[in-house]
Amino acid sequence: MKFPTLISFTDYLNTAQEYDCIIDVRSPGEFAEDHIPGSINCPVLNDEERIKVGTLYKQVSAFEAKKIGAALVAKNIGKHIEQLFLDKDKSWRPLITCWRGGNRSGSMTHILNKIGWHAAQLDGGYKSYRQFVNASLPEIVAPHHFVIICGETGSGKSRLLQTMRNQGAQVLDLEELACHRGSVLGGLPTQAQPAQKYFESQVWQQLRQFDPQRPIFLEAESKKIGNVHVPPALMESMRASPCLRVESSLPQRVEFLLDDYAHFTESPTKLKEQLHCLTTLYGKEKINSWCDLIDQDRLPELVEILLATHYDPGYRRGTNHNYKQAEQAKCFSLEGNTSANFEALAQQIISDFNP
Repeated sequence: MKFPTLISFTDYLNTAQEYDCIIDVRSPGEFAEDHIPGSINCPVLNDEERIKVGTLYKQVSAFEAKKIGAALVAKNIGKHIEQLFLDKDKSWRPLITCWRGGNRSGSMTHILNKIGWHAAQLDGGYKSYRQFVNASLPEIVAPHHFVIICGETGSGKSRLLQTMRNQGAQVLDLEELACHRGSVLGGLPTQAQPAQKYFESQVWQQLRQFDPQRPIFLEAESKKIGNVHVPPALMESMRASPCLRVESSLPQRVEFLLDDYAHFTESPTKLKEQLHCLTTLYGKEKINSWCDLIDQDRLPELVEILLATHYDPGYRRGTNHNYKQAEQAKCFSLEGNTSANFEALAQQIISDFNP
C-alpha cells in the first residue's frame, strides 16, 4: 500500500486513525505557545539553536546558515530516534509538522522514511492547522446546545462541573482550560496560564469531540478569564443559552472558599498582594483594613466582606446583563459541601436537562 508523504490538515482529520502520533519538530518555545492537541515535541532546533541559525541567515548568508543548521538538525534527529523511536516497529506511522511545513519537518520526514517507517509531513505545517482552527471554531460551536451554570462566588460551580463530568455529562470547563478561576484572586499557585492560541486549541479540540444531540454544561464566564479571552463565537452562543442557578448559604460559601483557596490562607503575604490590586476600586484605607483582618487571622470575616462588597454585586450585575436567560434560570440548592452533596446535585441537574 502506498502512503502519502505530504498531507493537508483537513485530510489528516479524515484519516487521523491511521497515524500513531503527531511529532512537532518546532522549538520548545514555539511548541509552548500552541500546538496540535496530542502532539509531542521533538525539536530539530532548540530555541537557542533556532536563533543562532536565523542570525547567520540574516547577517552572513543562507549558505552558512544551512550548513550549521543541517549539522544541528541531523544531530537532534539522531538523538530523538535513539531516545524515543528505537522501539517502534515497521508499521509505525507518524505525522511530522513544523511552522510552515518546510525544511525542519521535511528533514525529519525524509530520515524516518529512509529508515523504513511511513512518515508523512503536514502540508503548510502548524500555520495551516492554526488557520483551520480559526476558520472552523464558529462552525464547531454552531450545532451545540449549551446550558450555563450560574451562581455566586463560592457556590461550588467548578466542583459541580467536575462532578457532572465524572457522571458522564458533557462539560466544557473553561476555567480549567485557562488555568484560572476568573477573578482577581483566581490565579493558580502552581500553574501558569496557557497562551491564547493554545487555549483556543483546547476549546476547539473539546468541542469537536462532543455530541451535538446532548447538552454541554459550562460555567457563566466573562469574555476574559485571567489573561485569555473566550473565543467570540463561543461567547456569543453562551450568552444566548438557557441558564440554571446554584444556590448555597453564605456560611457554606465561606467554608467552601476557605477550603478551595487554601493556598492564600497558607500564604497571607500573597493574599495581601492580590487585594492591593483592588485599591483603585476601594481605596487604600479599605484595603488596609482588609489586610488587618488577615494579620488578625480573621479570614472567615474577610471572606464575608469580600463577598458582600466585591464579588456578589459584580457577579449579579455581570450575569444579568450578559446572559439573556439568567433571570429565568431554574434554581438548584446545594445542601452542603461534601462529595455526596455535589453528586446528588449533579444527578439532579443531569436528569433535568437530559429528559
